Amino acid sequence: MLGRPTGGLFFISSLIQSCNTFSLKQPQTLAVLAEALARFRERRHKLVKIEAVRHNVRDFAVTRVRHLHASVRIEEVKAVVNRLTGALVRAFLVMVLIIAPSVILPGMTTDTKQMVALVALFAGALTFVEYKSTYPGLIEFRDAPPFNRIRYLMLFSILFFLTLVSADQIEPTAFTRLTAAVALVIGGAMDFPYSPVRLATLSLSGQASAEQIMLVRASVGFAYFVSLVALAFFVITLKLVGWPARNQSFNVWINLPTFDPSAGGDVVERMERDARINLALGFLLPFLVPAVIKVASLGFDPVTLSSPLTLIWTIAAWAFLPASLLMRGIAMSRIADMIRQKRQLNGGQPSSAYFPA
Repeated sequence: MLGRPTGGLFFISSLIQSCNTFSLKQPQTLAVLAEALARFRERRHKLVKIEAVRHNVRDFAVTRVRHLHASVRIEEVKAVVNRLTGALVRAFLVMVLIIAPSVILPGMTTDTKQMVALVALFAGALTFVEYKSTYPGLIEFRDAPPFNRIRYLMLFSILFFLTLVSADQIEPTAFTRLTAAVALVIGGAMDFPYSPVRLATLSLSGQASAEQIMLVRASVGFAYFVSLVALAFFVITLKLVGWPARNQSFNVWINLPTFDPSAGGDVVERMERDARINLALGFLLPFLVPAVIKVASLGFDPVTLSSPLTLIWTIAAWAFLPASLLMRGIAMSRIADMIRQKRQLNGGQPSSAYFPA
C-alpha cells in the first residue's frame, strides 16, 4: 500500500511537481518576452525613423520641384518681358528715325508732319510685331547682332547729317554751317569722273541752280562717305567679333526668313550665289540709279528734288541701299563659310536638307 500512491495522492503530487517546474522556467520566459518586446520596439523605432526620412525626402523633392517650376516660370516671364521690351525699344527707335528729319528741318507744314507721323506709326507697329513674334517674318538677321544695329546707325547718321546740311540752307546755325562745310569738302573730294557724286550732279536738269547743284554734291558725297565708314566698321566688327560667333547657335530659319534651305540644291552653293548677287548689286546700284533717274525724268520736271525732305530721303535711300546689299552679301558669305567648316568638322556631305548652323 505504501509503495504505490492512490489516485488522489497522485493528482496532488503531479500538481506540486508541475508548479515546481513552472516556477523554475518562469524567469527564462520573462527574459524571452522582454527580449522580443525590445526587438519589437526597436523595429518600430526604426520604422518610425524610416518613415520620417521618407517624409523629409518627399517634402524636399516636392519643394525642389516647386522651386524648379517657379524658376522656370520666372525665366519664361523674364524672356517674355525682355522680348516685349526689346520690341518696344526698337519700334520707338524706328519711329524716331522716320520723324527726325521733319522735326529738325525748319518750316515743315502741319500736313507734312502728320503724314510723316502716320508713316512712322505704321513702321513702328510693323517693327514691334516683327520683334515681338517668336517666329520669323520679314526682317533678316533679327537674332544676329550687330548686323541690324549697324544698318540702323548708318541710316540714322545719313538722315541726321543730310538734315543738318539742308537746314543750313533755311536757318543756318554754327553747327549746321560746320556740317555743311565738312559735307562740301567731302563732296568735292568725291566728285571725280564716273563717281556717284558726279553722276548725281549730271542727273539734274539744266535749269538747276548752282546752289542746288552744290547742295546735291555735298549731300551725296556726305551720304556715301557715311555709308563707306559704316561698311568698313561692319567688316572690322565681323573680323574682331567673329560674327556669327562660333560658340553660339545661328538659326538660319529665324535670321534668314526669306531663304528656303530645302528649295533645292546645295545650301552652301545657293548662299554663295546669293552673296555674289548682293555684292554685285551693291556695287552697281550707285551707278545705275542716276541713269534710271535720268531716263525716268525725261517726261517730268526733275525739280522735285528742290523739296528738302524729298532730297534727304532720296539721297539717303540712294546711299543706304547699296551699302545694305553689300553688308548682306558679306553676311551670306560668312554664313556659307561657317556651314562649310561645320561640315568638314562633322564629316558630313552636302545635301538639300536643312543644316544646323
